[in-house]
Amino acid sequence: MNCVTRRILIAAVSLSCACAQAQNITVSARVRVVENHLSSESLHAENVVVWLTPIGAEPATKYVPKQPLVLVQHHKSFEPHLLVVPVGAVVQFPNRDPFFHNVFSLFEGKRFDLGLYEAGTTRNVSFDRPGISFIFCNIHAEMSAIVVALDTPYYGISNRKGEVAIPRVPPGHYTLKAWAETALPENLNALTREVTVSDNRSSLGELEITAGMVSTAHKNKFGMDYEPPAPNSPGYQQP
Repeated sequence: MNCVTRRILIAAVSLSCACAQAQNITVSARVRVVENHLSSESLHAENVVVWLTPIGAEPATKYVPKQPLVLVQHHKSFEPHLLVVPVGAVVQFPNRDPFFHNVFSLFEGKRFDLGLYEAGTTRNVSFDRPGISFIFCNIHAEMSAIVVALDTPYYGISNRKGEVAIPRVPPGHYTLKAWAETALPENLNALTREVTVSDNRSSLGELEITAGMVSTAHKNKFGMDYEPPAPNSPGYQQP
């Protein structure tokens, strides 16, 4: 292959890649959160996850996080409260409190129990199946978080205004799904539908979320009520 032919081939490949990238579309949506069938709209419409799963085909590329996925334990809370990860991703659970934690999840999604581990140490969990994992600490009842594991790279999380943007979506047919922590299950099921993404169809419109789920006290990993902490004690103090 001579130099001229090589240059033509490289230019053709670059043009093909550029055209393929140009075809990808940023899909938008707006989330409207309504409090338990009331007409008034909630002022908080953040942390609603909206995702698109290709119909009849696997995603062209698998989403690989550029940075480590971390759910930090600090000040007796998880940071962040919501974490979206690709299926197969490993999430780090570092303990940055000066006392022990025991992170666990025994509900739908990934089931695990990390046991007691001390300040300054980290445990890892592989989220090897799609689903919603509710995360708690067996020592501190007030700690909770959610990990959403998705088998598609096409997703977005709403901001406080309810705005959602899903970048780099190829044109095609998809199944739309949404999830919110306080949404009623029947509401989320009703939002599931098939959509078409194209240059002329880049908006999913408005998604109305009915916030009807009330947070209730959860049990510890043994299925029992939490014991009241001793006064001025964080529980399992580091010796």
